[in-house]
Amino acid sequence: MNIHLTPELEELVHAKVQSGRYNSASEVVCEALRLMEQRDELRAIQLQQLRARMDRSLAESARGQGADGDRFMRDMLTNL
Repeated sequence: MNIHLTPELEELVHAKVQSGRYNSASEVVCEALRLMEQRDELRAIQLQQLRARMDRSLAESARGQGADGDRFMRDMLTNL
C-alpha cells in the first residue's frame, strides 16, 4: 500500500520517528489509525447516549413530565 502525505504530514511523521518514540513511519501511521478508531468508537457511544437521553426526554414530555421551557430559562438566567 502506498500512502501520499502532504509535506507537513510527512514532516510530522518523520519528527515522531526521530523523537525515538516510534521505530518507523509505519508505527506512527498505525498508532494514528488506532487513535482514530478509538475516537470514532467514543463518538458512537456518545451519540448513542445522546439519542437515549433524547428518547427519554421525549417520552417524559409525552407523559406531561417535562419542565416548562419558559420557566426553566427564566430560572437559569436568574441564577447566573
